[in-house]
Amino acid sequence: MISPYDISMPVPKAELHLHIEGTLEPELAFALAARNGVELPYADTDALREAYRFQDLQSFLNLYYELMAVLRTERDFEDLADAYLARAAAQGVRHVEIFFDPQAHIARGVGMDTVVEGLWRALGRSRETHGVSTRLIMCFLRDESAGSALATLDAAKPYLDRITGVGLDSAEVGHPPAKFREVYEAAAALGLRRVAHAGEEGPPEYITEALDVLGVERIDHGLRCVEDPALVERLVRERVPLTLCPLSNVRLRTVDVLAGHPLPAMLDAGLMCTVNSDDPAYFGGYAGDNFDAVRDVLGLGAERLRELARNSFLASFLEDEEELRARYLSEVEAYDFG
Repeated sequence: MISPYDISMPVPKAELHLHIEGTLEPELAFALAARNGVELPYADTDALREAYRFQDLQSFLNLYYELMAVLRTERDFEDLADAYLARAAAQGVRHVEIFFDPQAHIARGVGMDTVVEGLWRALGRSRETHGVSTRLIMCFLRDESAGSALATLDAAKPYLDRITGVGLDSAEVGHPPAKFREVYEAAAALGLRRVAHAGEEGPPEYITEALDVLGVERIDHGLRCVEDPALVERLVRERVPLTLCPLSNVRLRTVDVLAGHPLPAMLDAGLMCTVNSDDPAYFGGYAGDNFDAVRDVLGLGAERLRELARNSFLASFLEDEEELRARYLSEVEAYDFG
């Protein structure tokens, strides 16, 4: 059951680029550390927040993986997901497609069953408790081997009733999409939807490769497509959704300042852009915060914001619930930006 939308809330939206491990707020990190007897190398939450000053993607990933040590049990993953869903719902998120990184957990002795079952405790009741529908997307770490990705897909087979698709994340440079051709072919044969990070720090060619070699249906980030006019034309023609993350781009210095973000030009070019939060605990904002930022800094008006919200639902993997998608879209069209 999805609760009625409260018109006093921010514009209804779907979030399509969200790493659940990246929603670990410092307060929860310390609470889970205490629960599990894990000692964090930070004096307090303020010291941890100070560490969230990143030079690039790799400096972020180092801290991101370090803090995962506090996630040990099903209850931990349940609490993590539930905390995110509450925050997202308050910012107008009606549907979310959540990434998770099983290899990072398996490598430290936390099994696939613990991760999926724990997340599902929260996701399975999310419609009732938060008014948010959910999908779960399992990501492969691109700086791990192709063989490890195949083993991860095999380990996930008992849980495919809960996993909608596969993705590709972590350090992009030097790890082209083609490295994962075999596992994406196997995922397609299992009926899984396919997305991949491409064109964040990696070149535009990685976007083309993700489309042609991996057969992806959405591009996560895709920011650097603007460097290749022919690629932009293709993305527009084929209506390939891009899951942009503006505040993340600034924090990881793929864009110097938000005022210089190419989102307005990308929308003007006809690209099917969406706005998402990526790793909101680390990058200074959840989905609604990203919408507010592009409105305030980039000057996007009501109809551009409506377009972004509309795109988010059109790009969602809701083909099995078209009536629900239609309901969400009607909420977007009826929204009064004031």
